Amino acid sequence: MVLARIARLTAALSTVAAMTFAVAPSSAAAMPPDFQPGAPGLGDPYFPLEGNGGYDAQHYTLGLAYDPATKVLKGTVHMLARATQDLSRFDLDFQQLTVRSVTVNGREATYTRDGQELVVTPPSGLRRNSVFDVGVTYDGIPEPLGGPIVFGLPYGWIATEDGVLVACEPNAASTWFPSNDHPSDKATYTIAVTVPKGLVAAANGVLAAQVTRGDTTTFLWNELRPMASYLVTTTIGKFDVQKGRTPDGIREWVATDPTVPGTEVVFQQTGEITDYWSEVFGRYPFEETGAIVDNVPVVGFSLENQTKPLYSAVRSVTTVAHELSHQWFGDSVSVRTWQHIWLNEGFATFSQRYWTEHTGGETVQAWFDRQYATRPASFWASKVADPQRDTMFGTAVYNRGGMTLQALRAKIGDEPFFRLLRTWATDHRYGVADTDEFITLAEKISGQDLTNFFTVWLFTPSKPTTW
Repeated sequence: MVLARIARLTAALSTVAAMTFAVAPSSAAAMPPDFQPGAPGLGDPYFPLEGNGGYDAQHYTLGLAYDPATKVLKGTVHMLARATQDLSRFDLDFQQLTVRSVTVNGREATYTRDGQELVVTPPSGLRRNSVFDVGVTYDGIPEPLGGPIVFGLPYGWIATEDGVLVACEPNAASTWFPSNDHPSDKATYTIAVTVPKGLVAAANGVLAAQVTRGDTTTFLWNELRPMASYLVTTTIGKFDVQKGRTPDGIREWVATDPTVPGTEVVFQQTGEITDYWSEVFGRYPFEETGAIVDNVPVVGFSLENQTKPLYSAVRSVTTVAHELSHQWFGDSVSVRTWQHIWLNEGFATFSQRYWTEHTGGETVQAWFDRQYATRPASFWASKVADPQRDTMFGTAVYNRGGMTLQALRAKIGDEPFFRLLRTWATDHRYGVADTDEFITLAEKISGQDLTNFFTVWLFTPSKPTTW
């Protein structure tokens, strides 16, 4: 059995290598004068240096090894990308860790570090529309990010007693692998993680192979649908694993920390909610659904990592409903820039309230009425469609965003409203979108002029009174 697994893993890695290095060799000619550097950032209003210009990432191959005893991460990452201009050099988002080597199309490249930017100069220019491979080998001890953005909590690569919890929204992927770290440049992924025997490495997509050699085990994961870098995880620890299918037949893989009470229901909850959202929002967009439940109280939040939502020690069925709805709203349909975050969190908040309504609890309208009557003036004092960087995960983004959708539901009616959500998820599947596009679609489907409605709910920093 082990030999068969090794053979499958070898075949899988051979396929990845063939895909990664199936690129045209660089010319040895001098750099043409019209070749220019790619931009060091994509100009996101909240994170101007996140992402990079000059190329479009297509596929990442991550080869990682992590030892919780030393907390050292060793990695070799290959990014397959298409040049969108004639490139003399380009940047990757990568910070903290030590770079050992960089190659472009298999040839040694020069590089410099500038804050979070890894600036790569290939041996020769990269022609527009050419496909190229950049490889980075590195090591070190990743550190999480902090500050006010994520509720004042640490986020990113967070070491635990038995491994690591990886939750990177919005900008922490660059702390543990080089990437074009912005949701507007999504790519597919192959993730191979080697850990001490007895630990589980949970990542995105489908587990293609699990091979133990000596005192280590390698887990090989493939995510074949486009994914934003902040949704990538390689959470490692001592987990109980359940795998199977939801009642409607969707593949399911769930890892739970045995020290967290009540986790035996997560597999069932995940299956039932995934199936129900597939009825409400349209076909489930990925190959597998699942969950990772880890006992990390210092984190105190959950995250909708693609195909494997991550739950800290704080978890409820409505949290599961919230994070699974993100598979449609946030993961499959991602924000074009971060000021549109209400398209993720407002939609997920509405969804968790709708799950409560669906299961016989408080209706969404009753929740709306309660929020409207009791929220203080400070709650209404931000623009939901542009909440500013340090408050992008503020309560108003979640709750006023969810209230916006319930108010829209009441205004245009259930049938047009849910048709709007399904059409939105279908039209932008595996892509990115923004608030203006949602407003345009809402007006098209409802046949109504919704200018005043969205102005007072999304763009006015005061309590709506008429809409």
